[in-house]
Amino acid sequence: MIGVSSRPQRDWQQRSLREQPITNAVGFLDAIKRWQLARQGLSSGRKRRVYSENPAIQALEESFTVKFALYAAFTVANVVLILKADDTGSAEEALRRALFGFVLALTAVVMLHANRQVPCRRNSRVSLVLGGILTHLLIVSLILRLTHSTDSPEVLRYLLVPFALAPMLHGVLLGRFVGTFSAICVSIIGSLLVPPQDMVGFLTLSLVSGITAVLLSGNVRKRGQLLRAGIFTGLVSLVVANLWGRLDLASCFGSGAVDHLEVFCLGSAAALGTALFVALFISGLLPVFEEMFQLTTDISWLELSDLNHTLLRQMQLEAPGTFHHSLIVASLSEAAAEKIGANALMCRVCSYFHDVGKLKKPVYFIENQQDGAENPHDALTPTMSALIIIAHLKDGVDIAVKHKLNPRIINVIQEHHGDSLVHYFYRRAQEQKKANLDKVDRGLENPEDLPHVDEKNFRYPGQLPSTRESGIIALADMVESASRSLRKPSLAKIRIMVEDLVRSKLTDGQLDDCPLTLRELAIVKDSFAVTLRSMLHARIDYPREDDRGPPTPKRSESSRPPSEALANPKSLPQQPQPAA
Repeated sequence: MIGVSSRPQRDWQQRSLREQPITNAVGFLDAIKRWQLARQGLSSGRKRRVYSENPAIQALEESFTVKFALYAAFTVANVVLILKADDTGSAEEALRRALFGFVLALTAVVMLHANRQVPCRRNSRVSLVLGGILTHLLIVSLILRLTHSTDSPEVLRYLLVPFALAPMLHGVLLGRFVGTFSAICVSIIGSLLVPPQDMVGFLTLSLVSGITAVLLSGNVRKRGQLLRAGIFTGLVSLVVANLWGRLDLASCFGSGAVDHLEVFCLGSAAALGTALFVALFISGLLPVFEEMFQLTTDISWLELSDLNHTLLRQMQLEAPGTFHHSLIVASLSEAAAEKIGANALMCRVCSYFHDVGKLKKPVYFIENQQDGAENPHDALTPTMSALIIIAHLKDGVDIAVKHKLNPRIINVIQEHHGDSLVHYFYRRAQEQKKANLDKVDRGLENPEDLPHVDEKNFRYPGQLPSTRESGIIALADMVESASRSLRKPSLAKIRIMVEDLVRSKLTDGQLDDCPLTLRELAIVKDSFAVTLRSMLHARIDYPREDDRGPPTPKRSESSRPPSEALANPKSLPQQPQPAA
C-alpha cells in the first residue's frame, strides 16, 4: 500500500464493497420485481451479467481447515511412500528413513506456509503444489521398482526418472519460486527412495536437472520453448550422470568399447527421451491445468493478445477511437510492467479489453465522435451524462462475462477507474447549479426546483486496483487520455503532466490497495514519459507539389533529391505549406 488517502469518507462506497452475495430469497424477490416491471413495459426483464465467484468455492479456497488437511495428507503420504519403497528388509532402517521423510515433509509444509507467495494463497494452488510433488515421487518410486525387477542396464534405473516433471510444471504455472521449491523437495525427499550408496548421486542429478528445467521454463511464451527446455534438461542430466559415474564416456574409447558405447547410447536415449516426453506432456496438459486451477500462463496470454478476437474486431469497426486508445494504453502499460518485473503480457491483453464496455454506446465517448458531428451530451444533464460514462464499467463486465473472457481481464475492467470522480461532468453540474443560484437571487427560479449535486453520483462504483498490473493499467489509461490535450509536447511537459496525474491518484487514495511501491511507481512514471515522447514526436512539414514553382530544364537547387534538399535548408521554399 502506498500513499495516505485524504479523500473524504464515503460510507456508501465502503458498504457496497463489503456486501456479500445476495441470498436466494432476495434473488427470488428481485426476479419477481423485474417480471412486474417487464409487464408494465418499464423493463426488459433481463438482469445484467455480473462476475462473482461461487461463495462455496471461495470458502473452500480460503479455509484454513482445508489447508491443514492438505498439509497433513502430504506429510502422511510421504511417510507411507518411503516405507513402501524401502526394500532392505531392515525394520530399523525403514523406520529411520520414514522419520527422515516425516521431518523433511513437515519442513516443506512449514516453508510453503510461512513463505506464502501470491500464487500459493489459494487452497487449490496448494493442492497443485503438494499434489505435483507427491505424483512426482510416486512416479520415481514406480520407475525404480520396475527397473530393479528387470534385467535392464543399471544406467536406465536413474536416467529414466522424469526429474523435470514437477519442477517444470510448477515453474510454468506458478513461477520460478514455486518451481525451485518443488525441485528442492522432490530431490531431497526422493533421495530417500534409493539405496544409501546412491543417495548423494541421485540428489545431485535430481536437483541439477530440476533447477535447469525451472530456469529454462520460467518465462516460456511459446510451446516450442518447452521442448527446447526439455532437450537442454536431458543434456544436463547426461553430463551429471557422467560425473556421477553412471555413464562413462571415456570408456567408449578403451577396451570393451562396443559394450560401453551401447550403454552410453542407451543412457543418452533414456535421458533425452524422458526429458522430451516430460516437456511434451506438460505442453499438452497446460490448458487442462489452467482451467482446473484458474491459472493463466504467458502462453495463454500470448494467444489472447490476438487482435482478431471478436470483440476487438467489433471495436475496430464500431469504436475505432477506443480501439486506438486501447492500443496505446497497452504499449504504455506493457513497457512499464517490463521495467518493474510485472506481467507485461497480462498488461497488454487486459489493456486491449479494459474499455470494451464502450461498445454499448460508443458515440457518447469523445474519442469515437467524428469531426463536426453533434455531441449527444449537449442535450443531456451532467448527471445523466456521468451515468452513461460510468455505466461502461458494468457494460464491460457484462460483455466480458458473455464472451467468457479471462477472470483477470474482468478484474481489470472493474478496477481500472477505481472509485474516482468523473471530473468534467461534476464541474459542469456545479457550474449549472451556480448559474441557477444566481437566477434564484434574481427571483427567476424557485429554490425548491434546483437539482441536488451529490458527489457520489459522479463517482465510479468500481473497486480499487488490487494488483500491480491493474494499477499500471489504471495509470496508463489516465495518462494516455490526458496526453491528447498536450500542445507541442516535449519530454519536460510530458514528465510534468505524468507527475501531476499520478500525484492526484495518490492523493485521492486510488492506489491504497495496490501493491506498487514508491520505487516502482517512479520507474513507471519514467517509462510512461519516455514511451509517450516516442509516440508524440514531431514531423517535418513537407511542401506541396503545387508550391514548388514551374520546372526548369536545367538542374538547380530545388531539383535535388529530397535527402539533399533537406540537408540544405536554403533549397526549400521560404514559406512551406503544411502537409495535407
